[in-house]
Amino acid sequence: MSTDTLAVRAEIEAEIAGLTLPIAFARTVASEADKPAYSDKVGIDLSAGYAAGWRTVSWTDLRERALDAAGALVEAGVVHGDRVALMASNRIEHVVADLGVVHAAGVSMSVYNTLSAEQVAYVAGHAEPAVVILESADHLARWAKALAESDTIRQVVLIDATAPEGDDRFITWDAFLAAGAAWRAGHGAELEGRTAEVTPEDPLTILYTSGTTGNPKGVVLTHHAVLYECACSLRVSAPTLHNDFISYLPFAHIAERTLGMYIPQVNGAHIHLIADPSLLLGALGEVHPTRFFGVPRVWEKIKTGITAKLSAETDPEKKAQIEGAFAIGLEYVEALQQGGTVSPELEARYQAADAGLLSFLRALLGLDRCEWAASAAAPMPLEVAKFFAGLGMRIYDVYGMTETCAAVTACGPEQFRLGTVGRALPGIEIALAEDGEILARGPVTSQGYYKQDEATAELIDVDGWVHTGDIGELDEDGFLKVVDRKKEMIITSSGKNIAPSNIENYLKESPIVGHALVFGEGKPYVVAVLTLDAEIAPLVAQQLGIPAGTSLAELAQHPAMLAVAQQSVDAANERLSRPEQVKSWELLPVEWTAESEELTPTLKLKRRVVHAKYADVLERLYS
Repeated sequence: MSTDTLAVRAEIEAEIAGLTLPIAFARTVASEADKPAYSDKVGIDLSAGYAAGWRTVSWTDLRERALDAAGALVEAGVVHGDRVALMASNRIEHVVADLGVVHAAGVSMSVYNTLSAEQVAYVAGHAEPAVVILESADHLARWAKALAESDTIRQVVLIDATAPEGDDRFITWDAFLAAGAAWRAGHGAELEGRTAEVTPEDPLTILYTSGTTGNPKGVVLTHHAVLYECACSLRVSAPTLHNDFISYLPFAHIAERTLGMYIPQVNGAHIHLIADPSLLLGALGEVHPTRFFGVPRVWEKIKTGITAKLSAETDPEKKAQIEGAFAIGLEYVEALQQGGTVSPELEARYQAADAGLLSFLRALLGLDRCEWAASAAAPMPLEVAKFFAGLGMRIYDVYGMTETCAAVTACGPEQFRLGTVGRALPGIEIALAEDGEILARGPVTSQGYYKQDEATAELIDVDGWVHTGDIGELDEDGFLKVVDRKKEMIITSSGKNIAPSNIENYLKESPIVGHALVFGEGKPYVVAVLTLDAEIAPLVAQQLGIPAGTSLAELAQHPAMLAVAQQSVDAANERLSRPEQVKSWELLPVEWTAESEELTPTLKLKRRVVHAKYADVLERLYS
């Protein structure tokens, strides 16, 4: 470890020494007081449009509700270290419940809303929660098997759902908080003592990975690891504006949990909670956040939407002006990369392009106030990053995993390079194994997998390095590039190593392609299955003279759309080496979503699911 890394780690360790989340949260409440903390649109009638008002809770009110929830949990028998499972959308009650668990010295577990009943039963049987908090009838149905089989669940709190008859474990959310408030009235000191029992090395949360293969594994993250992550992330992101943030990804995902819960709770913010991700664009247009995080698929969708609208311009002069403005924006952002400076001449050209078009487009997207825009969870396609650079925006790619408490590398205002995921965060070490696997080490490292010592030993070696399972490259300035998942690298029958995600990103640059999966393990050449973008493909189809209302399944077989798809494959192949080129492909008559099994909740491919589900298609492509 370098002297600089040791020194900055010591600084951060001194900043957070002795801190737990309840202590840090109390400091934030004291400073923010009656300022808005969290807002959502639960119960708001949106039939007249998205901008129909918000439910909002202040920092002071948030803490009071959290303490009521903590009191209710203690009265229900939750003891120090007990697990409490939550399944709910992004709404105020989810945040209150999570903080309640923390103040009761419990361990909060937000569980993905999309897990099947069998997966939920596995998680419940493995983690043995004492209390379960559920939002809807759908969530209750997903937990029915687990509730029937569990002998540890003493109470089930229902936020909106109706309790089934004959089970006295059930209680409504309102009754739960009321019981907690009544208990606190006579046991305030007891609750304070319980919260004070929490230590920095206690588990703060256990997050069960989404399980792209096999059963989910529970990642244990301590108060200390989370607070270190918050501190070093804030150093790199270097915020200058008040944090107005939109939270729409599941709180079971470490990135959203860090950005939507932990950083705001230690640094102050106003978080706008979006229960339905399809409402994101409306929220952007209303909130105009100062920080925004999107997985690559979200950025791809925004780019596709803008591109479709700009391509509708038929005036050659206006098209040239648009292209010219984007070229200046890209040149400007590229000049701001690590070590670069902007010349006065370029600054003047950029300011003119920004005033004329680029700032207008950013305002249309709701990103005109955004000083920190980031992406993670999968490699960001370089062309997507360059597109937003053309808008004058730097998308700061971030890299990490649940097992490293979110980010271990990041781009930021002072460390930015297109096509990379930045440099190591302060006090974190990054290295490459002999086979190119990315290794990470530092205070953010997980304690390991809950009750799975063998899997933990495979994750963390004897020297403390976390083996990420990703293949990467480090440049001379310490910027990291992620190539692909180690287990997902394709080795063809001729022995060629191929990164499928790179090819897939090229294919998805087509506005009509929603998702792509490249296959070729042990085969003589590479093939691909494609899906249509459910929003853009119908618009392109109408431009081609295909009647409105034609289904995706019909579009997937229409000769005009197949011709556009072939152009997309040809365009991708032009940028690939001969062994990487897609020799055969098929356009599927379906859409892939997290609910349809092919994608994780953060819209990453479940490759093995696709391989099995479309085995006949893949076989046909080699026939």
